[in-house]
Amino acid sequence: MRLRATSLLAMLVILALPAGLEARADESPAAPAPNAKPEAQEAPKPQTPEELRADLYARLAASSDADETDGLVGLLLAAYAQSGSDTGDLLLERARKAMGEKEFDAAGKILDSTVALLPDWAEGWNARATLRYLDDDFDGSMADVAETLKREPRHLGALMGMSHILEARDKKEQALKVCERALAIAPHWRSAEKTADRLKASIANDEL
Repeated sequence: MRLRATSLLAMLVILALPAGLEARADESPAAPAPNAKPEAQEAPKPQTPEELRADLYARLAASSDADETDGLVGLLLAAYAQSGSDTGDLLLERARKAMGEKEFDAAGKILDSTVALLPDWAEGWNARATLRYLDDDFDGSMADVAETLKREPRHLGALMGMSHILEARDKKEQALKVCERALAIAPHWRSAEKTADRLKASIANDEL
């Protein structure tokens, strides 16, 4: 959710012996026929969106460098947008364009269609949560964040969005806990660290 102020290893080819032919232990392998072309290896299969996200989560957990973490988070946020459906990807692109132009009604209609068409795609719900947040519909946004996290419990955008909604409702302690959930997934993520630091300072000031 956008912040408001913002090979498979290559498979070896198994050469099958022609039917009825048995290899003998004392025989040397037959030399390849002249001009014979090597057997083609199968190309590595591309990662599914789920496999890509799992790989990025694992890399985030292992990262100890803030620059690397920020880069991995960027890749992960982009990976969320991969629905596995050309139609879903196109709808999201159009919705984001409409949101950028503050055409919230048009974006809402597109995203309503998106979640109806692809109800299991977390990013469709998260995009609508973002739209509702921008339109000051915090209740609707929080409901869509919940739907997002049902499908992608580690969705960093949704977690940070929830944190901001809670902060806007003056529920700073809860907001901090949610922010810390994001940091548990992506340690050294600068954006989340800054939010957590701000919340801690605000809570401490309230306690004075």
